[in-house]
Amino acid sequence: MLAIGAAAQERTLDPVVVSASRVEQRVFDTPAAVNRVDLDWRNSNVLGISVAEPLAGVPGMAVRDRQNFSQDVQLSIRGFGSRATFGVRGSRILVDGIPASMPDGQGQASTINLASAQHVEVLRGPWAQMYGNAGGGVLLVESRRAPDTPTASLRLAAGSLDFTQMMASGGMRINPALGLQAAAEGFSTDGVRAHSAARRRYLDLRADWQTDAATSVRVGINGFSQPQAQDPMGLTQAEFERDPGMTNPLAFQFDTGKTVDQYQLGVQAERRITARDRLSLTAYAGNRTLTQFLGFSGVAPTSSGGVVDLDRNYFGTGIGWQRQPDSGDRIPLRWSAGAEIEAMRDKRRGFVNNNGSEGALRRDEDNDATSYGAYGQLGAYVRPDVQLLAGARYSDVRFKVDDHFITAASPNDSGSVSYSQFSPVLGVLWSASESLNVFANAGRGFETPTFTEIAYRPGGTGVNFGLQPARSRHFETGAKMQRDALALEAALFYSMTDDDIVPLSNQGGRATFGNVDGVRRYGLELGARTGWRSIDWSLAYTLLYASFTQGFVNADGRQVNAGNQLPATARHTFQLEATWRPSQDTSVGAVLHAESRIYANDINSEAAPGYFTLGLNAGRTFRVGRTQTRLFVRVDNLFDRSYSGSVIVNEANRRYYEPAAGRTFVAGVVIGL
Repeated sequence: MLAIGAAAQERTLDPVVVSASRVEQRVFDTPAAVNRVDLDWRNSNVLGISVAEPLAGVPGMAVRDRQNFSQDVQLSIRGFGSRATFGVRGSRILVDGIPASMPDGQGQASTINLASAQHVEVLRGPWAQMYGNAGGGVLLVESRRAPDTPTASLRLAAGSLDFTQMMASGGMRINPALGLQAAAEGFSTDGVRAHSAARRRYLDLRADWQTDAATSVRVGINGFSQPQAQDPMGLTQAEFERDPGMTNPLAFQFDTGKTVDQYQLGVQAERRITARDRLSLTAYAGNRTLTQFLGFSGVAPTSSGGVVDLDRNYFGTGIGWQRQPDSGDRIPLRWSAGAEIEAMRDKRRGFVNNNGSEGALRRDEDNDATSYGAYGQLGAYVRPDVQLLAGARYSDVRFKVDDHFITAASPNDSGSVSYSQFSPVLGVLWSASESLNVFANAGRGFETPTFTEIAYRPGGTGVNFGLQPARSRHFETGAKMQRDALALEAALFYSMTDDDIVPLSNQGGRATFGNVDGVRRYGLELGARTGWRSIDWSLAYTLLYASFTQGFVNADGRQVNAGNQLPATARHTFQLEATWRPSQDTSVGAVLHAESRIYANDINSEAAPGYFTLGLNAGRTFRVGRTQTRLFVRVDNLFDRSYSGSVIVNEANRRYYEPAAGRTFVAGVVIGL
């Protein structure tokens, strides 16, 4: 999403640089569908508790706030990842170059600290394959650097649903070579429904060290704690229509919910070898512990239990080389190459859920996943107005299970499996004029099963090592226009996936998955931003056709017909945002969001109806010397629309629907230097 300059009728767009294509260049010159969303909670009316709000205006993306902090937001790109029952699936997430997605492809958007984030880059389509194990796209989050002069900001906010929030950040230079940056965030809420209360805490500490004129090092320590996240579970269609505010009685019986703690240390180093060459190195390690109570007991001898206990250690390293073209080159070349290793080691146990307390042991195993990847890409200007691009990545992902819970009813499920893929990408960029670029790309994608998806074998016990990775072919063409205060973008995309991984059943928290050939996704993305007088406008529209081209019978023996729409994908997604700035210190905004219906299951027997919502916000800044105080207020879902914000795909008991919040109010104050 392109940034608009200061309010004036003659405004021009500031150049926005991204690195999502693994080389730094302007958004306008990037030969792919990529957007940058700038984040600044200190000077905006954005709430800042989830990526759902700032990313909802990116074409091609569907970001749904489930109002269930136990399951995270639903995020999908071009229809990839829509099947995820929790977390982020089908898209890679990296924060300051460090993966927030694990080697098996499962990611957690909830760990992103928006108090420290400066911007998010969203890369969609074939070139996302350069990051490996991602079907639809990549999210790159970049944190703020230490400022040249000391700064400090504090936000306090409160509102409906007993919502309270604190965000704080500050930074300073110890000396010209060393800068420090810190950010903290915390919020709590009683939730939309009974038994949906949540509390979260974030802390980021970063040091930026310029060791010499050519070398820089960034060290980051961050923590995420979720001591409470109750799960109200889904509702049936009849329950949702009768009372969308109700909670599944099983949620109270089994005290469903999740607690999480995650801590991570990361180091990034960069060395400019020459004026054209840059070498980068990344290394990180972290630990994540999780306890989750599911909505069933798990007392059966063949069950893995209704309580999940996870202790995960993860670590990785990567090295990359980038070269920028030189004006004296006969054929200007831009290239990058690198290699990465990622690993996770899970100690996973399962216990009987004894009506909300931990019972007998039902699962005890070690899960290891390791990913090896190497990539390279090259761009060459064969003419002053034509650039050809080529890239490739080789990925090797290995899974290993060591089963320590072996009984007559639960045989030894130990084993291993590995997946590999060579993913080439080809593209072309034509600079038709100074204000118009046209591009086209084609490539192959690769998406492995996650440990969650191989955990259970359909129709039996044990690990589903027979589940295959999804392999897809991607094509896109698009155009970007940038003139004065107007930016337009459009892209047509098409993908066909064989062995796509789809949920077959989800009984009592025990989800099983299978492979299906011929899953097709295609559509249109449109985006526009402009400024007229003192009003900034932005528009995003996505037309998505996502369907099965081949019929199949799911694990419950039900026929899924060819032509059925993929569940949790909307045919139409639209967002219009307008911000009026009558002065430098005052803003009044409105956001209109609309989506067409989404099916809840593969057989397309039930669907959440389409909806639209309108939100309003306003803020005013007061300045006294270097100190500024900003007051803001916002109302979301102004017309109090009742709708299902998301669906639990293929839930076996037909409890598909997760109600969204009604009309809510939030007010706050930001004090900063």
